[in-house]
Amino acid sequence: MRSRRFRIILSLLLALSMLFCKTPEQPAENQEPAVVFPDGFVVTLSVARTDREKALGLMFVPSLPDDRGMLFLNHSESMNPFWMKNCLINLDLLWLDANGTIVDISRNLPPCQEDPCPNYFPKAPYTIVLEVRGNLAAEHGLAVGDRLAFFGL
Repeated sequence: MRSRRFRIILSLLLALSMLFCKTPEQPAENQEPAVVFPDGFVVTLSVARTDREKALGLMFVPSLPDDRGMLFLNHSESMNPFWMKNCLINLDLLWLDANGTIVDISRNLPPCQEDPCPNYFPKAPYTIVLEVRGNLAAEHGLAVGDRLAFFGL
């Protein structure tokens, strides 16, 4: 009888610990959206969902911490370019398919210095674009074909 009671209590404790304990790769539901790189590095995301948010992007942002980024979500695949108008910092653009697999990387793009600003095109169709601080992709060894894990979207 004591053994059965012990197993029941142990099972309940295990279930409670699984319910309340989150692994670093799975942010709690009330946290901001995030992406996890293959090396385990976590970037908290601002998500551009509306046309206005997408148009503004990271314009006029004076700095971007390593653990912050902006995510652009599309309803379908695209080959539309991005530009760096009114950006104040260098950025990496990670072009991803709907599964979160990197299809291209535009590395360390400089702010636009004169009009017209250059357009940056991906080498393959994308559904998602992740903007992070310039050179962050190289520092974490990101490459085409890597899959990123998104949480809280």
